[in-house]
Amino acid sequence: MPTSSPERRGLGARPVAAGLLALALGLGAAAVGAAEAPATFGTTSLTPETALRAAQAALESCRKAGFQAGVAVVDRSGVLQVFLRDRFAGAHTVEVAADKAWTSASFKIPTMALAAETQAGKSMSGIRTAHERVAAIGGGLPIEAGGSLVGAIGVSGAPGGEADEACARAGLKAIEDALAF
Repeated sequence: MPTSSPERRGLGARPVAAGLLALALGLGAAAVGAAEAPATFGTTSLTPETALRAAQAALESCRKAGFQAGVAVVDRSGVLQVFLRDRFAGAHTVEVAADKAWTSASFKIPTMALAAETQAGKSMSGIRTAHERVAAIGGGLPIEAGGSLVGAIGVSGAPGGEADEACARAGLKAIEDALAF
């Protein structure tokens, strides 16, 4: 038996056979590497306390500007972590703020940018109808830490997307030191 066989070198026949099969199927080195990748991975998430601080700061910013708003903070998957609604904020602000945050987390961009890129006649316009929760209107911002998405914030109730986004930015500013690492 030749000494260069996979079994003799301690490699075992399975990895070599899997690699040859992947190459035969046209999957290349990426598929072989994926088979050797770890089975789990870790993610960074906002604590409820940090999410609450962001929501409180956004709500306070809206109040100072004279707006009654609702503020939602979601985790990286778009699941609601915190929601605050000012006393006289409209009933619609509950759903709209949460949808803005969900949209920003889902697409990983500010909802104002999504609104611009998905206008009628643009190649991505279909995104607006891809899911019932897509809110392509200003007021949703991704929350990042260390270059990774950790959540998103959405504000509804100020007069227009720009004003909603300004309040959301105040929420991000309140937690930026805690997220810098």
